[in-house]
Amino acid sequence: MFCLCLGATALFIVGCSKEGENAAQKGGKKKGGKKGGDVGPAPVVVAKVVRKDIPIQVAAVGNVEPYSTISVKPQVGGQLTQIFIQEGDYVKKGAKLAEIDPRPLQAQVAQAEATLAKDNAQLQQVMANLARDSANEKYAQEQAKRYATLFEQGVVSKDDRERFASQADALSQLVLADRAAIESAKAQIQADQATLSNIRLQLSFTTIYAPIDGRTGNITVKAGNIVNPNQTELMTIAQVQPIYVTFGVPEARLGEVQRYQTGGRLAVDARSQDETDVNERGQLTFVDNNVDPTTGTIKLKSTFQNTSRKLWPGQFVSVNMRLTTQTNSLVVPTHALQTGQDGTYVYVVKDDRTVEMRPITPGLRVEDDLVIDKGLSAGETVVTEGQLRLAPGSRVTFQGSGGEGQGADAGPGADKGKGGEAAAAPAERNGGGRRGKKGGKKGDS
Repeated sequence: MFCLCLGATALFIVGCSKEGENAAQKGGKKKGGKKGGDVGPAPVVVAKVVRKDIPIQVAAVGNVEPYSTISVKPQVGGQLTQIFIQEGDYVKKGAKLAEIDPRPLQAQVAQAEATLAKDNAQLQQVMANLARDSANEKYAQEQAKRYATLFEQGVVSKDDRERFASQADALSQLVLADRAAIESAKAQIQADQATLSNIRLQLSFTTIYAPIDGRTGNITVKAGNIVNPNQTELMTIAQVQPIYVTFGVPEARLGEVQRYQTGGRLAVDARSQDETDVNERGQLTFVDNNVDPTTGTIKLKSTFQNTSRKLWPGQFVSVNMRLTTQTNSLVVPTHALQTGQDGTYVYVVKDDRTVEMRPITPGLRVEDDLVIDKGLSAGETVVTEGQLRLAPGSRVTFQGSGGEGQGADAGPGADKGKGGEAAAAPAERNGGGRRGKKGGKKGDS
């Protein structure tokens, strides 16, 4: 009895399934008889081909470098008595940084001033001697002339003439010696003045001033320590306004950089790695004179005013150097590009919501935009997501369009996508309605 019931149930299920298949085949033939009715339109995301101005850029990772770095070292030795700044302060050129005990040098200045005064007094004495000896020489010369005349007249002896002549010659040599002493005294005074100037200069070095504008680093020596001239480093100052960003570009792009640089300085944008804090614009100011053979890149350097002081020495930043702007370019999203055995292509949506595979020639990639050199026209629609479901001739529906978008797909695919209702309607019109209803009741039971 149990076996008979199972057999009857199986025959009933087979009969119902055949009736459903016959009804579906009739409905499909009435709709147009196309194959593949079980596959509906593929949902995709699309975008329009547009014309845009695309900047041609060089992207790289750059390293921030200070415009200049100064190591502050004392030029005189002594005890460091005072520091006028805090670590990390921004200082202006000429600002006081530290002071070394000036008293030893002040004493040397006083001593040098005294030596200079003494030598000036000696100069005055030598000049007075010269005046005295010059007067004596003049008198002796006149005496020698008179005695020479009297000797010629036979009034005086030869001994008297020679005695007065020798006295006149001795006084002449004394005058020459006085003049030499004056020159020596003047030279000594010049040496004293140079010594005094040098000591005063050394004294000025006891107060240390900032040589540039910048930010101070760690202060390595505290007040009270003894410092040595030109050896002890007190601190460093990094000039950060302006500031450099150094980066490398492949040698293959060196020609582009040189070509576009002739039209003016190239703009360079710098952003922090997370692109949240730093956003500065500068100019390309330096191209290295050789290519690094180990990396195949050439070093470039751009200058930023860094008015916000967000660029920090040693920081790594994302760099974009704009070479030029390619105007009126055909652009699609980068995700639309597909690669196959025959090259690159995109899926283009036609007016009847079917797609065709279109070979293209891609150009530049700028962020999420792809320039199309050949193969597309402005205003065409391309598929950007969902390409894996597609083949040439596939029907598509746009994601986010809802029922309205599906309804626009007038054709077999739209009706078949509505499930059993599309197949049931022809069956009812062919007189199979009673059978369908009866089958439905049996299915419910």
